[in-house]
Amino acid sequence: MFLDRDGVINLEKEYLSDIAEVEFIPGIFELAKIAIANGFKMFVVTNQSGIARGYYSEDKFLNLMSWMRGVFQKNGAAIDEVYYCPFHPDHGIGSYKKDSILRKPNPGMILQAQAEHTLDLEKSFLIGDRLSDMHAGLAAGVGNNFLLTKESIHMDLQTGFRTIHSLEEIIPYLKNGKRFQ
Repeated sequence: MFLDRDGVINLEKEYLSDIAEVEFIPGIFELAKIAIANGFKMFVVTNQSGIARGYYSEDKFLNLMSWMRGVFQKNGAAIDEVYYCPFHPDHGIGSYKKDSILRKPNPGMILQAQAEHTLDLEKSFLIGDRLSDMHAGLAAGVGNNFLLTKESIHMDLQTGFRTIHSLEEIIPYLKNGKRFQ
């Protein structure tokens, strides 16, 4: 299972880098526990343009993610790996200003996880809160892509993703172990 960070794991806050500001999305730990119980590994795939822009360092991001992984672990839902893209093609500073296959909507982080963990992407799940997350999942061949949104977006099966309004909506799909189409 691939999870975007901001807007899926924690409430979206502009350039989140401080532990004190983290507010977890309701249902994230329950979802993660059910996913793991159903044989899924847990991966975070997150663009971090705040690093590219110089708003916070990679070390600060990694410290936050280490803490976050600890919180998941304490809640019985270990995160296997965190993949992140610290680059931005337009707003990056110095070596962080570049286009990267890792930056969503590109599929690089997902493909890296697949290569390192021998994942069946067709049977995998991705949850994101932006269309760039959906495009990354579709480009990588993820079979189950869910857009978590408060908006009412029309989705037809040809788009390749389903809109949801809460994380709990995914649980029946995890338990069935099959694609949503």
